[in-house]
Amino acid sequence: MDVSKAIRRRKSVRKYKADSVSKKHVDEIIEAARLAPSGNNAQPWRFVVVSDDKTKTLLKENNIFPQDFVYTSPTILVCCSDPKAYSKNLAGLDDDNKVRAVRDVSIASAFMVLRAEELGLSTCYVGWLKKEEIKPLLNIPKECVVPYILTLGYSDENPHETSRKDVSEILIKK
Repeated sequence: MDVSKAIRRRKSVRKYKADSVSKKHVDEIIEAARLAPSGNNAQPWRFVVVSDDKTKTLLKENNIFPQDFVYTSPTILVCCSDPKAYSKNLAGLDDDNKVRAVRDVSIASAFMVLRAEELGLSTCYVGWLKKEEIKPLLNIPKECVVPYILTLGYSDENPHETSRKDVSEILIKK
């Protein structure tokens, strides 16, 4: 599958089959993130793979996600980023390191969702979570930001087409 096809086919999925995602596929998806570009080649991203019921139950007991479908997805990929990873910053030209860290993990996770699509897997970005409370539960360092997670699995639904703005609506004319 080419990238253009993966972009056009990808839809957010909130209902998954019970089938687990193989370690091989998860590793390939993490590898796609590893190869993503980042500012100053800092590679600030960190990921936690949650696929066991014990950890999902712990997250549910702590009400980390308000959307129940997250707990029923076969795999949860917790996307984290370390603002301390950057060795330089150009004052007046650069964002603060927290913004940079979120930007770079966003690029890496976009690579992940496209690789997942290519492998026949579905994903959903989920930003509704208790971002600070999840850290101690999963041993995520305090300095890391957790902007969102990705659910991952085999779709058990056929999401409807969503409307998209026309190109003319998203281009700012000079």
